[in-house]
Amino acid sequence: MIVLSDLHEEEVAELVLDLAHATHARLIVESRTGSGAYRRLSGSGCAELDLDLERWRDQERFEQWQASSPEGVVVSASSGLGVEVVLSDPVAVCEADPWLVTAAYEKDEAGERGGLRAAWLRAGQALCREPSSAARALILLGVLGDCADPRYAPALKELAGGAAWGLEWSRVRGDVAPPWPGPVMALARGGGSLAGCLLVAGVDSTVRTVQGRDAAARGRVSLSCERPVALTVLADGTVLCLDEHGYLRLESAWAVGPERTGIAGLLDDSPTSAQRLADMLRGQMGTSLAYAEGAGLGIVVLGDGIGSVRAFGDATDSVSLHEGVVTSLAALSVPVGDEGTTVPLVYSGGQDGTVRAWSPGSRPMAGTLMRRSCPVVAMDAVWTAGGPTAVVAWADGLVEWINWETGVQQTLRPGPPVRAVALEADGRVFVGMDEALTCFVPMP
Repeated sequence: MIVLSDLHEEEVAELVLDLAHATHARLIVESRTGSGAYRRLSGSGCAELDLDLERWRDQERFEQWQASSPEGVVVSASSGLGVEVVLSDPVAVCEADPWLVTAAYEKDEAGERGGLRAAWLRAGQALCREPSSAARALILLGVLGDCADPRYAPALKELAGGAAWGLEWSRVRGDVAPPWPGPVMALARGGGSLAGCLLVAGVDSTVRTVQGRDAAARGRVSLSCERPVALTVLADGTVLCLDEHGYLRLESAWAVGPERTGIAGLLDDSPTSAQRLADMLRGQMGTSLAYAEGAGLGIVVLGDGIGSVRAFGDATDSVSLHEGVVTSLAALSVPVGDEGTTVPLVYSGGQDGTVRAWSPGSRPMAGTLMRRSCPVVAMDAVWTAGGPTAVVAWADGLVEWINWETGVQQTLRPGPPVRAVALEADGRVFVGMDEALTCFVPMP
């Protein structure tokens, strides 16, 4: 018997039709009504047993059997005789057909199943798009929350052991220890006094700082703007942000100036690197923002609504990279030679669904690094032990981790729509969403 999965089902259907001509073989093929495989096989001359038809089912006895389970079951609608799945069993729901589990949870409004139902529905279509139970367990674990039945997380973690990613921590709406930092609109890695922290901008003017290792709360600051859409942190801890209208703002509450002692310290009133950058950026506007340290001032890059990217600081330049809005930027310093020299490298993502690379002062790469049929939502890049590495989030919920040096690429669908991402040099990926903030680690 052949059961056609949703993955490449039409290609498998073609293979089945080829085998159907063999006189020495008999095939039984199961497919979901209305699927691509069903449409391809229907009318091909094969005998068809449609289990959706009433004559193949005893609805009364089926309902009696379904009601006999106190914990609730979901049964394959295409067969009427499918496999029982207990809706309060995290392993069982991850191993079952995700579409049928979703439908059962939507109907099961009275029972929360120890928090499992809420987590499943929070993850949305991501669970239905993952072909493996391990990947579904990882997604479900990331949005489970600390109010769920404490037995669920260990069971999901064990099942997720075969996934391409590991979950380091997650903070979900309703969590209290540590608390959920709120909806995420933008993320940034901390620098200076904020080193080791993650800055989380929400839907208001407050930016919260959490520890990168476990998301424990560290502090907060109120910005001079509402609804920041992009954040970056300079080397001294100064925070730059873009508000929803595109205005660039500067917040120095966390900034730490250079140590100046003695008479030289009293006499030296020259502006710091951050202050010089701030002077350059005064009055600038944009749609996206990034910063990279350098030997001098470093560079700040701004994207705009017509596809252009502008650089300020150690390199002052501008270039047109996209058709339409520049939705996200990432910048890093690339070491050159053995003397500690670095050059800035900028990655840009656009509404046109492309990711491009550019070094200020040089011509941009002729081709695109990545291209998909949906916009880039957020991105970040760092220099790791393996070379330049980036993480890109797309509008359809896909997150991609890429090491440009080795070509290794891993994908993840964390569940709810992704609003922001940040990347650490050790490979950890922070993903910000409306109802969750998570930290994933790509597995070797």
